[in-house]
Amino acid sequence: MVEEGGGGEDERGRLLAAEEIQEIFVVETNMNATTEAVNLKVNVRGDTVVDIQIPDTAHQISTDSWFQVAFVLTTGTNSAYVLGYSGTIMVPLGWIGGVVGLFLAAAISLYANTLIAKLHEFGGKRHIRYRDLVGFIYGSKAYHLTWGLQYINLFLINCGFIILAGSALKAVYVLFRDEYEHTIKLPYCIAIAGIICAVFAIGIPHLSALGTWLVFSTILSLIYIIVAIILSVRDGVKAPARDYEIQGSSFSKIFTITGAAANLFCAFNTGMLPEIQATVRQPVVKNMMKALYFQFTAGVLPMYAVTFIGYWAYGSSTSTYLLNSVDGPLWVKAIAHVSAILQSVISLHIYASPTYEYMDTKFGIKGNSLAIKNLMFRIMARGGYIAVSTLISALLPFLGDFMSFSGAVSTSPLTFILANHMYYKAKKKNLNPMQKLWHWLNVVFFSFMSVAAAIAAVRLIVADSKNFHVFADL
Repeated sequence: MVEEGGGGEDERGRLLAAEEIQEIFVVETNMNATTEAVNLKVNVRGDTVVDIQIPDTAHQISTDSWFQVAFVLTTGTNSAYVLGYSGTIMVPLGWIGGVVGLFLAAAISLYANTLIAKLHEFGGKRHIRYRDLVGFIYGSKAYHLTWGLQYINLFLINCGFIILAGSALKAVYVLFRDEYEHTIKLPYCIAIAGIICAVFAIGIPHLSALGTWLVFSTILSLIYIIVAIILSVRDGVKAPARDYEIQGSSFSKIFTITGAAANLFCAFNTGMLPEIQATVRQPVVKNMMKALYFQFTAGVLPMYAVTFIGYWAYGSSTSTYLLNSVDGPLWVKAIAHVSAILQSVISLHIYASPTYEYMDTKFGIKGNSLAIKNLMFRIMARGGYIAVSTLISALLPFLGDFMSFSGAVSTSPLTFILANHMYYKAKKKNLNPMQKLWHWLNVVFFSFMSVAAAIAAVRLIVADSKNFHVFADL
């Protein structure tokens, strides 16, 4: 049995010896739906055999093609959050800052994710969870700290998806309600969205089981993106000259630009790359690189298109939810809203999968996913998780301000600071002085960015606090 956590120095020293051998080629294996802790034999240059330790997990690993994993990543990139990037990224940064920033953030994110992906089998051990990798390199304290940061980050992201789905549901209702009919309040719509998310979570046992749902997710993403693009172009062609100036005083611009710069990096990163990489078939590093290249080439094009065109059409007045800015046939807008609702449900399941995997593994939920015991556990555990997430979402529907803070103190450290420092620590014997300096510069720069973004987020929370009240109908 391979224990979770950092492990002792003796274990790490023994496993690190395997890292001295380069270019590991792993033989094909077939993993069952539940994977016990095993030692996997791998060939190195065809003549040496090394053990790769695989931790115990209740979920499938090494079963998905790189193409399916690429669509998991792309689902996150083109989630319904993209409908807000025109307003949350382009408006505060303007044309030059927004365009250059998005392309630069994509390149930096690809680089950082590449570093993490290359450490997946570091030291002769399969690191199927982010906290496992951090714990292996730094020890048990870092393991628990990382798990806490990642859990909070993913929890807030999932609350954001529930709020987004609830807001879109209310938008559909408003489109068709009678002028004198009472308007349903946002907290009720959030509750309905939470129920839908819970049903989906109970029905899909693990990340690899999404399968065909990823196809539906892609179709749903294309629907609301294409609708937003077409209606924005139609509005933009007919509209008078737009104002693209960055709004606010010189002092306030510093904070809005800093916050938007932090949002740039959150747009491309999941904060759970090892958990996604765990599902890909061997060779895990090579196949994960294919998935990442797909995500950061073809996968980002829809996001770029809707972000730039939305800003072009409405300028500095662009809404933080683009479908609120567009004008067009009610039924077309309704289809786009419904697509955003359903896609948010699928996206939430992806971001909640590390939590589900922890609960299933902790309580030994293995075997047939339709077995009464397993089904009842998912109803209670996942239903409870979604219930708490929904309650928090309805209670604090302005959670976006707090998500900016969470991104500053968790997403950025997990994706950029730790990625560079872990790679430096793991590979420092093979790095030249310039490469070592490069990784340290990245650590320092993103540490500074995280602190600055956290300060900007706190200022935003304070500034908006006068408008905060629980169960707000926004």
